[in-house]
Amino acid sequence: MSNVSETEKGPEAEPAATAQPEEPEPATAGNDAGSGDVQEAEQQDGGQDGAATGDAAKDDAAKNDQRVSLVKAGKGKEDPLWSFAPLPDPAPGRARRVAARVGNAVAEFLGHEWTMAAVGSVLLAAFMTWPTLRDPGTTIPQDTADPTLQAWQMSWAGHILTTDPSQLWNANAFFPDKYSYAFSDTLLGYAPAGMIGSGPVAALVRYNIMYVLIFALAFFGAYVLARQLGARPTGAVVAGAAFAYAPWRLGQAGHLHVLSIGGIALALAMLARGHGFSLRDGYRPDRRRWGWVLAGWLVAAWQISLGFGIGIPFVYALLLAVLATAVSWGYRHVRVWGVTRPFGWKLFFANLGGGTIFAVVGALMAYPYLQVLKEHPYARRSEDLIGLFSPPLKGFFIAPPESYLWGDAYADARATLTWAPEMALLPGFFLYGLAFAGLFVSTWRLKHRIWMLIGIVGTVALAMGTHGPGKGEFGYLALYRALPGFDGIRTSGRLVVWTTLFLALLAAGAVSAFAERAVELFADRTQTDRTDRAGFLPRLATLVPVMLVLFEGAHKTPHSVVPPTPVAMSTLQGPLMVLPSHELFDMNVMLWSTDGFPKIVNGGSGFRPMGQEELRLTMQQFPDEATVAMLRERGIRTVVVVRSQAFGSAYERAIDAPIDGLGLTRTEQGDVVLYKVEDS
Repeated sequence: MSNVSETEKGPEAEPAATAQPEEPEPATAGNDAGSGDVQEAEQQDGGQDGAATGDAAKDDAAKNDQRVSLVKAGKGKEDPLWSFAPLPDPAPGRARRVAARVGNAVAEFLGHEWTMAAVGSVLLAAFMTWPTLRDPGTTIPQDTADPTLQAWQMSWAGHILTTDPSQLWNANAFFPDKYSYAFSDTLLGYAPAGMIGSGPVAALVRYNIMYVLIFALAFFGAYVLARQLGARPTGAVVAGAAFAYAPWRLGQAGHLHVLSIGGIALALAMLARGHGFSLRDGYRPDRRRWGWVLAGWLVAAWQISLGFGIGIPFVYALLLAVLATAVSWGYRHVRVWGVTRPFGWKLFFANLGGGTIFAVVGALMAYPYLQVLKEHPYARRSEDLIGLFSPPLKGFFIAPPESYLWGDAYADARATLTWAPEMALLPGFFLYGLAFAGLFVSTWRLKHRIWMLIGIVGTVALAMGTHGPGKGEFGYLALYRALPGFDGIRTSGRLVVWTTLFLALLAAGAVSAFAERAVELFADRTQTDRTDRAGFLPRLATLVPVMLVLFEGAHKTPHSVVPPTPVAMSTLQGPLMVLPSHELFDMNVMLWSTDGFPKIVNGGSGFRPMGQEELRLTMQQFPDEATVAMLRERGIRTVVVVRSQAFGSAYERAIDAPIDGLGLTRTEQGDVVLYKVEDS
């Protein structure tokens, strides 16, 4: 009883300890230590009465209460004598939580396969196209003809869409012809780039950057397509390298619209992903994503805005794919019992909306070209012209001169071609070998390999033009006569784009199978799991095909110095004409005109307007009464003669011929002679 009474009196004897509300004490290391001391004391003293136990408990409680009060007062926060356990970490504030989420998202984005593939594509393109970016403001790949025309095209689109979009198709060149922007493939899809900067130097820098990026996009597009269809990463890299750096593309270094094929593979990849389709797994309804479907159609629409030379075959390829998919899905859905193949309204409307946008863009692009044919019917490609550019079968085994590996070795073979720049169409000997292996060893099913082989044979036959089956009667000419738009394509050999894509996918299947087998063999020999990192060396060995394909894509493309823009061009008002005038030099003049875009008679394109040809011939007699009268009649008040270009040409007399009585004034500014036509 005395023990109980003392324990009950304890709290009354120490009011400071009871000043706080009663709270359950958590189990701590200090409490455990206190009970241990009591037990040890009991063992040493042979067991004392309950009073001793109560005293020890009161002492421990007092110490704990003292610690709590000191901690609350801010004392002993880091003093081990007063800390039985570390204080809990403070809860992070809102700013830190947001920063952590953003950091995790950025890290996840940067580490994602598609991000790494995109960045790697750009870095690889900069390396493979070097020295394009070394002197981007003064040089241009290949030559100074078509590339300067295309630099002007991007500049014009960017300029006019930000100033007067209604005049997009009535460009400043080829004055006074209408729809002159549609005289060639327009590269209209690159208009956003054309909105950055102004003048000839900016146009050159822009062109060189886009030149590098189109190789990057071709690689990335083929990579993601192969991955979506079911290839392993190494196989997809082979597909990307083969599609982007095929030797035949080196011969097209001066044709940006022909090199711009990345959107084809990327659109197909997006459409396949959105429909939940792959060659490895077939149709997977659970993987349908309507957003990817819509994005695929938008990319396809952008692709055809770059030009119809590559775009028209792409349009019909998409239509064929849509028809084949619809028939296959419908047959399996209706005829195969017990198989549910849902499609869904979201997917339906995504296809309907995206397909409509694609069709509208195609129609808007086609309209000005139809107007050009209406005003210049001789611009239509004849069957004789198609025959002139049709490559023979041997052309698919001949490399262009720009190929570092094969260019010199095939110089004699190229000499046997009637138009080597469009007939040297080698996709790659290493690619041929990998694709051939892919017919027998592949990650693709046999039926898919057979279809790819049919695609290769069929596209080669079409690309041969009039050299195809029945001299083209059962191939390209049949499409030329039956399908709208094919009569506007001059060069059938550019269908090698599709041959290269089928070969790349076959090669991706072979390399993917090799990679899988290599890892399995290594795992068997080392008694490790096939997913173990010990399979790194076999995976590394599968990079050999990648290196071979890239090595075959190495180039020796010349990078020409672009003639500098005469200072006078920046101050002249149009309409004006620059002499000498011929198709190749006029493309330089178009580039010069990006400084203000004055109306100019000059212009180079896929065909020659008769009015321009007539004026060129007449102006060879300038200055005389007849030429001055013609200039007044056409509203041309300024003639610019580039002295260094006119020497030795048919326009040489325009440099210093007498002008008395002709109503002309002449001044000289450096290399330029300026003539002003006075009103009569």
